[in-house]
Amino acid sequence: MIGTATAARVEIPVDEVEVRAYTIPTDAPEADGTLAWDATTIVVVHARGGGESGLGYTYADVSTAKLIASKLAGVVRGRDATAPQSAWSAMVEQTRNLGRPGITSMAIAAVDTALWDLKARALGLPLCRLLGMARDRVAVYGSGGFTAYSPQRLAAQLAGWVQDGIPRVKMKVGSAPDEDPERVRLAREAIGPEARLFVDANGAYSRKQALELAGRFAQDARVSWFEEPVSSDDLEGLRLLRDQAPAGVEIAAGEYGYDAPYFKRMLDAGAVDVLQADVTRCGGITELLRVDALCRAHNLPLSLHCGPSIHLHPATALANFVHLEYFHDHVRIEHMLFDGVVDPVAGALEPDLERPGNGLELKRGEAERYAA
Repeated sequence: MIGTATAARVEIPVDEVEVRAYTIPTDAPEADGTLAWDATTIVVVHARGGGESGLGYTYADVSTAKLIASKLAGVVRGRDATAPQSAWSAMVEQTRNLGRPGITSMAIAAVDTALWDLKARALGLPLCRLLGMARDRVAVYGSGGFTAYSPQRLAAQLAGWVQDGIPRVKMKVGSAPDEDPERVRLAREAIGPEARLFVDANGAYSRKQALELAGRFAQDARVSWFEEPVSSDDLEGLRLLRDQAPAGVEIAAGEYGYDAPYFKRMLDAGAVDVLQADVTRCGGITELLRVDALCRAHNLPLSLHCGPSIHLHPATALANFVHLEYFHDHVRIEHMLFDGVVDPVAGALEPDLERPGNGLELKRGEAERYAA
């Protein structure tokens, strides 16, 4: 006879949602093919319940923090912290009239990642264990190489990552297209013949311009990754590049995706060789897991965009994951503001399984210097 047992349902009500924004100046002027900036704002959320505190964040405008405080905190408060998907659905429902893309999705992402972290901490687990680990290490690529950098700084930054054991690096292009072939050639010279070289135009080029440069980059510098050669909204243009660029050049896009239907449209259009997603933009861990499922269904790899510390634990659970962007600006901020940040070893990050949740703790004293 098979015995039966009834397990009591454990609920942990969310008691409080706290949000703060911090603006940190860059360590030098930064620019890509379509934008320049001198500071970055991070919006940090703490969700509390059951004597624990979960941490999540997004890189966004201060208005995102105001939306969380005025709308989402009330939606989440009192809900069961062990059911983050339910809270996610409630947040999406209650922000219908605000529009899903943009700051709404980033606000949901910050709260959602905090709720997943709270659940893991309440259960005494590292977040990666809660999500289910498909791998124990997460490959990264060094990313920066801003168009505002001098050739000397560009070369030193990219070469530094390779010397530190990261075998793939990415640089920005597009601010001055006529100068890009020489900048890319200098980058290849700096990193040596073995490391992979990626370029990111942030949608700066026209279709024919991007196609011509894809050939030059591949021939002159063995570039193997061309990110947003045209606008990520130009699915036909991305498909053109994917079809006609040199075979060794992967076309990548997706970092501006805010919901699963966006990624489905991009995949259905055959627009990319590698899909990108950002957990701080696409609605948090709850939606990122769905994006991974879409990649699985389309048999395409998934690369994660920026924010390495907030992506580390979810990345271990993604079936089609290939690598994570180790972005200079965010690496610097995460080291400044959080305890528990891990550094890459042999080109990969490994979660600290001795720390619960995502392993991060806000350095409040340091952070308050940058309160927005």
